[in-house]
Amino acid sequence: MTEFFNQISRRKFIITAGASTGAVFLKGCLGNPPENLTGSGTKTAPTAQPAANTNISPEQAPEVTKVNLGYIPIVEAAPLIIAKEKGFFAKYGMTNVELAKQASWGAARDNVEIGSAGGGIDGGQWQMPMPHLITEGLITKGNKKIPMYVLAQLITQGNGIAIANKHQGSGIGLKLASAKSLFSKLKDSPTPFTAAQTFPHVNQDFWIRYWLAAGGIDPDIDVKLLTVPSAQTVANMKTGTMDAFSTGDPWPFRIVKDKIGFMAALTAEIWKNHPEEYLAMRADWVDQNPKATKALLKGLMEAQQWCDNFDNRKEMSEIVAGRAYFNVPVDILIDPYMGKYDMGEGRQIDDRSMAALYWKDEKGNVSYPYKSHDLWFITESVRWGFLPKDYIVNNAAKARALIDKVNREDIWKEAAKEAGIPAADIPTSTSRGVEEFFDGVKFDPENPEAYLKSLQIKKVSI
Repeated sequence: MTEFFNQISRRKFIITAGASTGAVFLKGCLGNPPENLTGSGTKTAPTAQPAANTNISPEQAPEVTKVNLGYIPIVEAAPLIIAKEKGFFAKYGMTNVELAKQASWGAARDNVEIGSAGGGIDGGQWQMPMPHLITEGLITKGNKKIPMYVLAQLITQGNGIAIANKHQGSGIGLKLASAKSLFSKLKDSPTPFTAAQTFPHVNQDFWIRYWLAAGGIDPDIDVKLLTVPSAQTVANMKTGTMDAFSTGDPWPFRIVKDKIGFMAALTAEIWKNHPEEYLAMRADWVDQNPKATKALLKGLMEAQQWCDNFDNRKEMSEIVAGRAYFNVPVDILIDPYMGKYDMGEGRQIDDRSMAALYWKDEKGNVSYPYKSHDLWFITESVRWGFLPKDYIVNNAAKARALIDKVNREDIWKEAAKEAGIPAADIPTSTSRGVEEFFDGVKFDPENPEAYLKSLQIKKVSI
């Protein structure tokens, strides 16, 4: 057990409570979290849904029709919301899906620990590799192991690195070579460059760390990294106490619209078609309800296909922007959803391949949970000292064993076949192959040690 995870266990109540309090304070001006917040999550108001499909065969009829799913109000959650609102879950027999807005990622973790039987959630939207860490008992109370299954990827792209306006013209952009002097100057000052992500040692932390390190900036030495709920980072940037943050839309684009800051990079520029957030459930719920699990996946897949029809993007924006979900103006969402980004520093992007995508991207299926992507998240965890290097040595035998336990791509494939997904849309390999980043670094899932050795800035010695 690393010292980091011991510290997380001791501190997480304080962090979660502080994050939730900050989010409540901000609900009036930023719309996140919702009104009537109770505890760590808020259930959406009951929505009229179509009746369950009476043509479902007995072999595929779900064991239960009710499930509680947690979500964070960022674009990654859209397929869950659309599957509920458009009746896709109900179509496959899941007529009582409750979506509970979570005040923070720490709250989501706490709620999945207690499960729906204790007033929490059965699963939902997750940054990676949170399901693996919860399974290992590395971020749970008393280090209790709570097995989870990764069932589907929700989205690719849709995230960015936002920078405060005071740094306009300083050379901060996708590449940081011309901005290194600024970071060096601030490093030893009373006000070091301060950046935030929404939960330590997962997706949004990895994106800002990779971007900084690729530019020769050590994220553990040259900057101050904080964990802050996304809505609070916007407020902090307004007051001048935050230099940068890494999170999902609508928050990065909002700071441009509100003229608070600019976008240094989209994650689609850092790693195009990258894995983002996932649907993961408690393993005990899945094991007890295998047909209900596949029914959820079928509804999710249909929602993801609906979301990827750009003719539906205006309606999707209107649905997710509503008070019950994101509670933000529609115009904060619609342009990024169409692949149109005003980066706030003179640069304009108009490219649908850079937008949030839910079903297909240039590399193939987005929804399928590639095991090779799980391996990258664990390898990156080792890079920064969040996991011991024994997960990666010996061709990542320990990491691969954990991934085989958590990643249930086999259930995804079964659901896809039952739903009539064309064979061409069902990946035949659990690896997407070699991945390449904007700085030319490559990750070969067949040799993660070589990836680690190629990185100039890292905490692991390998």
